[in-house]
Amino acid sequence: MTRVFLADALTQERSALRLLVLDLKMEIAGEAADWPTTLAEAPVSRADMLLVDWDLLPSAPSAALVKLRKACPEALVIVLISHLDARQQAALSAGADAFISKGETPERVAERLRIVASSVSPAAARMLL
Repeated sequence: MTRVFLADALTQERSALRLLVLDLKMEIAGEAADWPTTLAEAPVSRADMLLVDWDLLPSAPSAALVKLRKACPEALVIVLISHLDARQQAALSAGADAFISKGETPERVAERLRIVASSVSPAAARMLL
């Protein structure tokens, strides 16, 4: 089962993501509402995927994503983003495996998560189809 760590400052968004992840038959490995907690708890969560809200990242997002990648080298890093500009694209290139737009419908977010989960393991992909 794919294990997912949620990092988002907004309780409502984390709740919605939690429901979506559980509906996809994935497991919640942990949650964080701020960046220091994310860096402390994500590595010990043994998560396969890290869903991180762009707005949770500190002022140097590229460096933050590199640090997260080093702390969780086996996990896929998916950044949740409202819109993509050149600065954000550079940060994603530096440390994220994918991004999902927060403006997408829940169905489209679920589809994107299924696609990302399929790269975690073939067994996980079969479970989500």
